Parts: sequence; structure tokens; C-alpha cells
Amino acid sequence: MALKVVNLGFHSLIPSSFVYPKLLKDRFVLRSSQVEQISFTESENSLIEAILGSEGRGRSSSPQQLNAIERAVQVLERLGGVPDPTSSNLIEGRWQLIFTTRPGTASPIQRTFVGVDFFSVFQEVYLRTNDPRVCNIVAFSDAIGELKVEAAATIEDGKRILFRFDRAAFSFKFLPFKVPYPVPFKLLGDEAKGWLDTTYLSNSGNLRISRGNKGTTFVLQKQTEPRQRLLTAISSGVGVKEAIDELISLKQNTGQEPELEEGEWQMMWNSQTVTDSWIENAVNGLMGKQIIRKNGRIKFLVDILLGLKFSMDGNFVKTGSKVYEVTMDDAAIIGGPFGYPLELKNNFILELLYSDEKLRVSRASNNIIFVHIRTDALR
Repeated sequence: MALKVVNLGFHSLIPSSFVYPKLLKDRFVLRSSQVEQISFTESENSLIEAILGSEGRGRSSSPQQLNAIERAVQVLERLGGVPDPTSSNLIEGRWQLIFTTRPGTASPIQRTFVGVDFFSVFQEVYLRTNDPRVCNIVAFSDAIGELKVEAAATIEDGKRILFRFDRAAFSFKFLPFKVPYPVPFKLLGDEAKGWLDTTYLSNSGNLRISRGNKGTTFVLQKQTEPRQRLLTAISSGVGVKEAIDELISLKQNTGQEPELEEGEWQMMWNSQTVTDSWIENAVNGLMGKQIIRKNGRIKFLVDILLGLKFSMDGNFVKTGSKVYEVTMDDAAIIGGPFGYPLELKNNFILELLYSDEKLRVSRASNNIIFVHIRTDALR
């Protein structure tokens, strides 16, 4: 690729009538010898679509995304899901936290651990034992270990679980013993108590919405779908290639050919190491957004600093199955209503490996793999 530049001068853990919706046929169904087949209803899928790409389990969500998530939560809560979820065996087991709100009453631990994508956060619910418990777990990594905070639990009614935190410990892989978590639960009194209402439990037993006594909303899943696993892998930096391979294989099994969807697409990950030159990275699409329009137009848009943006326009033409020829030839530094033109060009071939209305995996020149998330028109 020839690149020419002219006239440049810029660069908590501690939480606080029945309708069967229509199933989406064969949508986001896992096909794996290791995982049972999972289906989501249309309303459940709307919530998962709204959450997808939310960093920090909601910490960095835009107001638009938070509104879409809350609307989807309210729809499911009105539908009701499984009646009296605390009486159902479906509530039992290990749940992964995929989204939570952050009220001002959230504990420092909740704000610290739950908002870090590198950690996985789980909740275990076991109510039908001699020692009913709700446990919150922060898994740091397979090599490091986890923090587990446990609470004795009792069922108050069909929706509400009462709990009292009573013990916690770090389990490190490199130590043969547990390290006590330094919180004196017995001295906390009522501060160690709380309740958790399950406002929606799916009939598949795979999706749960709960609200805590501190005003926090939690969305949890027992099994995540391939797109979620890819974004988790990107956040942790572990297993990205394997997650991409799984997603591409899933799309190939459906027999559907991906299309270049219009909209605003934020670059989440690429396989290329960025260079010291931000302008070169921006021209090659290694940072910022891509804006795809129906008329065959494409724009690269990168926030620089102090309100300045790098903008580069071009066009794309489909030249084969899943393959597009892209020409970028109109670049500028934009500041408010003013623009400073740059003499830059970039021509490359774009191959779609996976694409739906929310996530796209593509391969460009030099075999660079990109993962983009759509940030507009949340569904």
C-alpha cells in the first residue's frame, strides 16, 4: 500500500400472568459438542443485542445504550418468565454477570472488580441444600485464582432471596491455602444483610434479571453465546483467535453469506500491532470508527484530541462473494465546521468473515483481522 502524507502538523461485588414469547427460529443457536443447544426468545435476544459490546458490564455504556438495555429489561419483566423463580430448579447453578447498573450506593469492591472486563464475575445460587447459599465470585484468571464472597440465603417468597454475607476468601493458584478476605462480616450487622429479587427467569433457564436492595439491576447468563465469548476474549486478551474461529464456523454452518451492513462500527480489536504514527494507524483503519452507507460510501473517523477528528472518506464495491474493493481518497483533520485537507490514499481488499446487525469480523490486506461492534441503531 502506498501512503503519501502532505502538510501534517497534528496527533461490587457485594450487591445490593404468564406469557410464552415466540422463539426466534435458529437464531444465535450454539452448535457444539461441548455445549447444549441454546435458543433465545425475541425479547430475550433484544436484551442481549442491546448489551453486546457494553464495556465494563455497563460501566462505559452510552446513555443511548443504557436506555435500550433498560427498555429491553422492562419488556422481559412485564412478560414475567418462569413464575415464582425462587421455587424453580432453573435458578440453581452458576451464573455469569454480563451487565449491571451502578448506583451511588455500590460498594468500592463492586465498583472496582465488576467494572473490569479482564475479570469474569459469577454468582452461584444454591437454595435446595442443607446450607442454602448465594456466592459472588470474581475470577481473576486461570493462572491467578479467584475471590469468593459467600452469603447464607433464605427464600422469602417466589421472587425474593434474603441473604447475609458471612465469609469470603481469595483462592490463589500459587498458594496451597486460602487467604481470608479482610471484612469483619459479624461486626457489620445489618450492613451484611440484603435481598435479591429475580424479576425475570427464562424458560430455558439461561437468562436471569435480578434487582438488589441497593437499587442495582443485574443481568446474568448461565451460558454465553459466541459473540459474547469473543468480546470477553478481546477484553481479557486470551483466546481471541479461538473465539473468532468458533464464530466464523457458526456462520458457515448457517449457509448465510455475510453482507457489509450500513451503520457506525467501532473497531474493538485487530491482529496488527499499531505503529508509532497515529496517522498511519488511522489511515489503515487500526483505530476509531468505520461508517458504512448504503450508497457504497465508507468513512474512517478517529477522535484525536481537543475536539479534533481525523476523517477519511472513500467508496466500496462488491467484487465477489464476501469480498469488497475499498478506495479511501478524501482525508482531512476536522475541527468544528473547519477542515484541513490531507493528501492521503489507501486501497485495499476487505473480506467479510462474519457479519450480523451488531458485530463484524473482517480480513483486510496483509491478512489483518478486524473485529467491529455497531454503535448506532441499538436493537
